[in-house]
Amino acid sequence: MPESVGLVALFGLLLVKESGVPIPIPGDLLVLGAGVAAARGDIDPGLALLAILVAGYLGGTVQFALLSGGLRGPLLAVLGRFGLRRERVERQAERLRRGGAVAVALARATPGVRVVAIAASALAAIPFARFGAGLVVGNTAFAGFHFALGFMVGEPALRAVSSVGIALALGGVALAVIGAGGWWLLRRRLGGPTAAAPVAEAAGVEEAFLDWADATCPACLTLGLAGIRLAAK
Repeated sequence: MPESVGLVALFGLLLVKESGVPIPIPGDLLVLGAGVAAARGDIDPGLALLAILVAGYLGGTVQFALLSGGLRGPLLAVLGRFGLRRERVERQAERLRRGGAVAVALARATPGVRVVAIAASALAAIPFARFGAGLVVGNTAFAGFHFALGFMVGEPALRAVSSVGIALALGGVALAVIGAGGWWLLRRRLGGPTAAAPVAEAAGVEEAFLDWADATCPACLTLGLAGIRLAAK
């Protein structure tokens, strides 16, 4: 029973996040944690990975469908309040329009860009078949990598610190905080001279928050720097 409850909770949370609701819990850390739990034998690895992938496919499809329909304006306005500004979406939309399914897949697999990819795909009016193909490939790569990382590295790390459980918990909090700070610094550094202005500063913090809520592990911060530079060009 506890395993089933855990899988349902994981599926539901990721489904809501991928549907576009900016829940302030880093998605990559959720998937990493699922990999660790699978390595410990707390949940079935196959079912956990299946729940993660299906949640991503369904949630992404729901968000794409909503943004492609009559709710595009209101939803973009709501997302904009959390940092997903229309200018950023439109800039990425042009790239996706030219690249099609391949561009969608790359965007959904790249931290710092993936959070914009679905809204940009809808704005670019990419056919659903191409969007769906890119979504499946990109989400599978992103989620699969983090799940495998948690599965292979998480359990040895837990054993190494098993005698200091408090330190492990504090380490998780520290990782999230460092991730938030990392995204904010990346945004501020790449924002140019105007980043010091109050309005630009607030926008940078909001965008950093949105990226942090999607990806905040060290690997994501590294890849995210490249992704942000790519999106800014």
